[in-house]
Amino acid sequence: MNHSIIAQYNLRVPMRDGVTLSADVFRPAETKQDARVPVILVRTPYNKNQKSYIEPARYFAERGYAYVTMDVRGRGDSDGEFVPYRHEGRDGHDAVEWCAAQTWSNGNVGTLGASYLGRIQWLTALEMARHHPPPNNALALESQAGDVAPPEHLKTMIVMVTPSDPFVETPTGVPGLQHLCWLYLVNGRLRQPMEEINWDPIYAHLPLATMDERAGFASPRWREELKHQTLDAYWQAWCYQNKFDQINLPILHISGWYDDEQIGTPLNFTGMTTRGATEFARTHQKLLMGSWGHNVNATQKLGEVDFGADALIDLRGYELRWFDAWLKNQDDGITREPAARIFVMGENKWRAEHEFPLARTQYTNFYLHSDGNANSRYGDGALSLEAPRTEKTDRYLYDPARPTPYITDATSSQIGGPDDYAAVQQRGDVLVYVTAPLEKNVEVVGPVRVTLYAASSARDTDFTALLFDAHPSGFRQRLCDGIVRARYREGMAHASLIEPHKVYEFNIDVWYTAHVFFAGHRIGLQIASAAFPKYARNLNTGGDLATETEMVQAAQTIYHDTAHPSALVLPVIRTHLTQ
Repeated sequence: MNHSIIAQYNLRVPMRDGVTLSADVFRPAETKQDARVPVILVRTPYNKNQKSYIEPARYFAERGYAYVTMDVRGRGDSDGEFVPYRHEGRDGHDAVEWCAAQTWSNGNVGTLGASYLGRIQWLTALEMARHHPPPNNALALESQAGDVAPPEHLKTMIVMVTPSDPFVETPTGVPGLQHLCWLYLVNGRLRQPMEEINWDPIYAHLPLATMDERAGFASPRWREELKHQTLDAYWQAWCYQNKFDQINLPILHISGWYDDEQIGTPLNFTGMTTRGATEFARTHQKLLMGSWGHNVNATQKLGEVDFGADALIDLRGYELRWFDAWLKNQDDGITREPAARIFVMGENKWRAEHEFPLARTQYTNFYLHSDGNANSRYGDGALSLEAPRTEKTDRYLYDPARPTPYITDATSSQIGGPDDYAAVQQRGDVLVYVTAPLEKNVEVVGPVRVTLYAASSARDTDFTALLFDAHPSGFRQRLCDGIVRARYREGMAHASLIEPHKVYEFNIDVWYTAHVFFAGHRIGLQIASAAFPKYARNLNTGGDLATETEMVQAAQTIYHDTAHPSALVLPVIRTHLTQ
């Protein structure tokens, strides 16, 4: 039933320290004075008065919800100082409690939001858990289903395109360069126009520590982050992915395979299904992964790739079903549907799965081979199921002054899509390994990784890996990619420089995809030492990443032989490949 709506603007919501935040409320205009409804809370740093927030507010209010949009501290009409993430857990908790206490609220609150709005939901959930810890014994309060009930007031979350913990997406010791774009975007109280700046020369600026000045503004946050080049207490303060065992909530996780922050969503889903606070939490997670970029469910076409009409769904209707189940106790069966709903690209079809990664996955090694000339797409680099024996090494020179490019839009939140890397792979500082044309379709769904045996003339350097689909037409479609910085090869807790010319085993997370390589196509792997400007260049000196300006060329050697079986490891679901 659709309801008429009451809208209230700029309500002042007090936080525990006396700062007041601004909230707009859209709710049903009920005739009964005692009518109380569940609440959906959205907290944003991007100005709650935008049309993109008002449209869903009206949609949910018409369907029996109070929809609260709130400017986070220091942004929009809210008081206080905006420091990314610093206050979001406490403020989120206080906002949930305020929503639950209103005369028009029935006390059931769900949260909703994407990207920054997604990560701060996790911080809110952790703060809620501190005040309402999950039960630790079997005699705890149970729901009608016999499961331990979620905490009072905050009942569920819908988190979309949520960033991971620090250094998961950028394990380089410094933020991704486009993070500075975001800091510019939220500089001041309202959104700043990123398109007014030519970012390319800014990305090339050294040292990183003064890149904000080069962009024309001062960012204390940028400079502070650059001081913390390992996963120290500064970053730990807003980590959440090591605390899933504190969270007792049903959660809907949404992202796309081409979201630049895609990594967080599958990691969070898997983390909650395996480490959630209770069996209730572990069994009430849902994953929805489309072909989309950071702007989920917006278009069926990304770049030159059209994923078909099925790529778009009634996402808002799906969110409504989820909230109805957990905030109204009106479950139409969504909680009993398979846990994962994923879009398999190439095939361009949705599929329901009971888990992710899939239990039937066959992790398959595609070994690197060459006769020592894998440079560029014109070289002799090959991938096959046969393990290498005695083979020549592949060599290339990485020059930070001329870094291997990564295809991106400097003013967009979409860092990488299904882009064509054919031109990039003409460079001599790029190694390319491809299979023979496939005889049958090969389906790959899940986490991709690369084991790379390599040496460098430098004391620190980077190795990047990019999985692509080599179409018969010549189009080389990026699927996913990753990086390892040599000094962090053992993790982000500490840095350890390498010994020049010594062979090391590097493990590169290339992250997630769901894609069918069709017969006649080739599976391809690109190896390089930069993906600029997605990642800040490694200058190869082993110096301080924030302040160094000197560049050193690095002579890189990739090994693939019996003692050094470098391999692309694919999560194969169906394959008819033979040795």
